[in-house]
Amino acid sequence: MAELRDLGMSEYESRSYRELLDQGPTTAKELSSVSDVPMGRIYDVLNDLEGSGLVRSQTASRPKRYVAVEPDTALDRLVDARKRELEQQAERYEAVAADLIGDLDAVDTPEEQFWTAAVGPEETVELFLERVSAADERIYYVADLPPVQIDIGEVGQRVLETFEAALDRGVSIQAIIDPGLVETIPDELNEQFSARLRGHENYRIRTSTAIDGTFTLIDSEEVCIEVPNPLDSTETFAMIDFKDADFADDVRTVFENQWNDSTPLDVR
Repeated sequence: MAELRDLGMSEYESRSYRELLDQGPTTAKELSSVSDVPMGRIYDVLNDLEGSGLVRSQTASRPKRYVAVEPDTALDRLVDARKRELEQQAERYEAVAADLIGDLDAVDTPEEQFWTAAVGPEETVELFLERVSAADERIYYVADLPPVQIDIGEVGQRVLETFEAALDRGVSIQAIIDPGLVETIPDELNEQFSARLRGHENYRIRTSTAIDGTFTLIDSEEVCIEVPNPLDSTETFAMIDFKDADFADDVRTVFENQWNDSTPLDVR
């Protein structure tokens, strides 16, 4: 069951507010008695509640009397206060991350071969988007027809947003896609790709019927290769991510050859 404490109230504050709702205008001494909040704490509790806009006081009376604001108003104020705290906390985290990124980027990472893999369609998509988001300079992208297990509209939207973010930070993207991919993607998403990406000088896209597989070359040192299911080529089995400069150089040569034989994509 939800409690006022879930919205940031202390146990004493919660007891005091609920009793004020039940009792109506009440003195601190009376409230201490019915709520079991010690007299040594009751004034601090009431001051905090009043400061939060959850309790009002009648200062002209002697002794002073207190009344709870209406529950709807109190709950709105509690929620607003929690939202402000979360926003401030998020800003602090962002500031810390901004301070750390320079230090972490300055660390020299040893150059060595490394590979990892993601198995399954959802995991494959996540790995691909993660690696594209890490690109600093250039992305070469080759896309065959999409696997049948994925929602092309949903995944395509995420790819669009990730590509757009990369272009905005200065990464160059060259893409070669199967012509059938254009027909597979929903018209509205095709229009978004055209409107949001093609205006970037660092974005170029072509089509080719000679594509045999999907892969991505990132910053001339890392390659993501989509592995089809050996039992059903229309399904994705896994994605392998290689970090190997020599292998990446070979992949770049293959891409450049395909690029030269490809056709610029007409805007629909």
